[in-house]
Amino acid sequence: MDLSDMFYPKGVAVIGASNKEGKVGNAIMKSIMRKYDGQVYPINIKEDEVMGVPAYSSVKDVDDDIDLAVIAIPAKFVPQVIKECGEKGIGNAIIVTAGFREAGEVELEEKVVENANKYGVRFIGPNCLGIYNSKNELDTIFNPPERQARPEKGSVAFLSQSGAFGAAMLDWFSGREIGISKFISYGNRAGLDEADLIEYLSEDDETEIITYYIEGLKDGRKFMEAAKKCSKPIIALKSGRTSAGSSAAASHTASLAGKDEVYDAAFKQAGILRVKSVRELVVILRALRCQPMAEGDRVGIVTNGGGVGVMCADSLTWSGLKLAEFSKSTREKFKKEVESGMIPGHSSLNNPVDIVGDAPSERYETTMDIVLKDENVDALIVVFLFHSPAIEEDIVPKTVNMKRHGKPIIAIAPGGKFTQMMSKKLEDHGIPVYETPEDGVAAVNGLVKLGEGTREKEFRCE
Repeated sequence: MDLSDMFYPKGVAVIGASNKEGKVGNAIMKSIMRKYDGQVYPINIKEDEVMGVPAYSSVKDVDDDIDLAVIAIPAKFVPQVIKECGEKGIGNAIIVTAGFREAGEVELEEKVVENANKYGVRFIGPNCLGIYNSKNELDTIFNPPERQARPEKGSVAFLSQSGAFGAAMLDWFSGREIGISKFISYGNRAGLDEADLIEYLSEDDETEIITYYIEGLKDGRKFMEAAKKCSKPIIALKSGRTSAGSSAAASHTASLAGKDEVYDAAFKQAGILRVKSVRELVVILRALRCQPMAEGDRVGIVTNGGGVGVMCADSLTWSGLKLAEFSKSTREKFKKEVESGMIPGHSSLNNPVDIVGDAPSERYETTMDIVLKDENVDALIVVFLFHSPAIEEDIVPKTVNMKRHGKPIIAIAPGGKFTQMMSKKLEDHGIPVYETPEDGVAAVNGLVKLGEGTREKEFRCE
């Protein structure tokens, strides 16, 4: 589905634009005019100009072509405005206005859909924040940037049924330096739904990873077909796992949540990774933005602290991953390094590999290289207890150099100020670092599961 005119419009009409502070139409105008360099046309039946820009009583009074209308007026007037947009030749709309099906106004929403279909207007919403496109800075979010951040440009697209939750996620992404390509809050999805948006994003050059928050699907079969065709990784955070949550979803965005087990099966069949918390989603995205997906579920662990290694092993088992069994060749290599004195004889050379607390950077480098060369290892978790004075700052380039093996590398480094400084240096060079074994293992698990899903899609395509 080609939605380029919606996300890259040359002209945008803001219907309900206002000069009055605190009004949604005023906030949207500020957001759009902040950085977007296309033409903006305020529509207000009472004002001659809005924020210094000439205003019009109707989109039909504008002589220029308009690609997108952002609608923020009382719900009862929306069907007529959609009709006028169609008559003007505006093919795309974002209906920010609430007060439709989610509020019991089913017939009013149906009238919007009827007029949109009749006059050829594709729309997002109603009851939504709309979109943010980091490529051209098109921003229809009415929350001011000093209260809700806009992340830097990146490759992650985030879709959300909930506008408020979507806004919070943008803040979290920004604070954790996760760049986005596009943000789409689609509310009641009376028009474009999840399947339409996934179909568009699957062909979007700016997007490499698709994530979304949903409360329920509009058309399960259509969604499954779109997800299966999409070659990009898809991560879903679905609420409504309990009966109480399902009831809340129905009153929030008019969603039919359905049985949670059905969603689990459908996601798995479509190669979608389902996460159960915001924390898990962010943890996985931090890894996925700079690490490859895993070719299998066998994980090697290297640590300078035995206790943290044991906790990693426990978390791996609980998550369904496997501790890699080292090959004979790997064991022989370890034996030679012990004989040479590089690795102490009292080190534990099973998996996890404990190279003990006095391990210098060179010992880490040698051990990581041996583990990553093992054909039985699909991913590496490396634990750094930076409290040890034996580790020099050259551990950063030595660890980064391990990326040449093409396997995922996840670091775990619990600690305070010095540890955080060292972790930041690793992060800046593409090695994600987590404070806890649980988060590190969750990141690996995500890379493994997404790798499985991608391979299944490729197999189906063949």
